Amino acid sequence: MEQVPISEICEKHGLQPTVFYRWQKEFFENGSAAFQPKARPNHSAEQERIAYLEKKIQTKDEVFGRADGGACRAKKNIGEL
Repeated sequence: MEQVPISEICEKHGLQPTVFYRWQKEFFENGSAAFQPKARPNHSAEQERIAYLEKKIQTKDEVFGRADGGACRAKKNIGEL
């Protein structure tokens, strides 16, 4: 690979050299973490939220079903159906 000064590369990409060197330092200190599988600590909280929302949808569907059934019975009683 060609030996191009960091300042030239940073200038080409509109980046301050200090930012590049900070990123480089962070990578050397924590770079291996990028290749580790990510743990999902909120997985159970996410699952609980999904279950809650599914229950809420089910309840809504039941309420609308009862309301629709009542409307059908009322129309039958008055002879519209």
